[in-house]
Amino acid sequence: MPKQTVYIETTVLSYLTSRPSRDLLVAAHQQVTLEWWENWLPSFEPFVSALVIDEVSRGDEVAAKLRLEKIAGFSVLEITDGVRRLADLYFEAIQIPKKARGDAYHLALASFHGMDFLVTWNFGHILNPRVKTIVQTINTAQRISTPIICSPEELMEVEHED
Repeated sequence: MPKQTVYIETTVLSYLTSRPSRDLLVAAHQQVTLEWWENWLPSFEPFVSALVIDEVSRGDEVAAKLRLEKIAGFSVLEITDGVRRLADLYFEAIQIPKKARGDAYHLALASFHGMDFLVTWNFGHILNPRVKTIVQTINTAQRISTPIICSPEELMEVEHED
């Protein structure tokens, strides 16, 4: 049986590679992300996109290099016209701020390419009930499946077959 697919959004890589935080919640997310990456990710077929590569390439050069090393060899989802159209539908319906338009693209990439999961720590524009409901409604109207949108912690709870 083929492995289930997972689209890894940028925030997961940020938590995975950033310096340990003094903020208890952030530190907990960092620890969970590391545990998920090491123990659970190998059971999935991981995907990123050119958008993720662009986003993790920004900032401190040493940190960017580390983030890019973590995803070296992962399959890269293409930003097609279909992805752009779907992202535009999400952007309008969710009413994401223009500066966060990329979040609509992460949702569209995972949906359009039929990912089983989208893993993220972005609670503002991706991982919240209102956004999930809007994405599900649009995807149903477009006759495409909706990935399970979750945090690494939630994905550690998913039963999967190797």
